[in-house]
Amino acid sequence: MKTTLIAVFLLFCAVSAFGQQAAPVLPSQPVVLTMTDHPLHAEQHDMAPEQTLFAANSPYIFAQGEQPLWQFPTDKRVTPLGDVAREFRKEHEAARKAEVIWVNQ
Repeated sequence: MKTTLIAVFLLFCAVSAFGQQAAPVLPSQPVVLTMTDHPLHAEQHDMAPEQTLFAANSPYIFAQGEQPLWQFPTDKRVTPLGDVAREFRKEHEAARKAEVIWVNQ
């Protein structure tokens, strides 16, 4: 077992030494990165004409303008935070307390 571990270790050392010696070396000359230039630049021009996103017989309709908030009633009823705190306090006072009996020996 001991000789097998030593043989594997020596094989690993030999392979890594060969890999370091045989590996290609990076050139020491710097390489300058050149970005290709595009001959056309952004220009200001007119926007495209308006296009509808809905088909001619689409069931969807849309309108522009503002609608008053009263036209959108919400069924959400929010309980004020103070009322919630009072309910929790009442539940805490009404809850059973633990009975502790100390027995000194």
